[in-house]
Amino acid sequence: MEKQPHRNTKQRTALLELLRSTKSHPTAAWLHERLAGEIPGLSLATVYRNLSVLAMQGNLQIIRSRGDAEHFDAIASSHGHIVCEACDRVRDLDLPDGENWDREAAKASGYEVSSHQLIFFGICPACRKGSR
Repeated sequence: MEKQPHRNTKQRTALLELLRSTKSHPTAAWLHERLAGEIPGLSLATVYRNLSVLAMQGNLQIIRSRGDAEHFDAIASSHGHIVCEACDRVRDLDLPDGENWDREAAKASGYEVSSHQLIFFGICPACRKGSR
């Protein structure tokens, strides 16, 4: 019997459901911590592997901060993010005309644009106030 490369697994389904339940843009470690009690034997490597498959399938976005951290977002449609350089918090950022960016980039570059990521970096209001 041939193994299906990207079949829907219990781990993958649980990860996607957990991601869809939060707007916090969690890390793989956060997701692993929340699911380890529900899925016996779940390893952090399995979480990363399944997140990679979900991203390849177009079910989530991977947001890379300036450090080594990767954050995950179950909203796969095109939208911007803003990352705090002090606390590494990631927020969605809705900007006007986001749907036209691919077309404008294609026109300006001559490329056939398939997608984009827009990530801004700065210091969030809580960190500026010193309350984090």
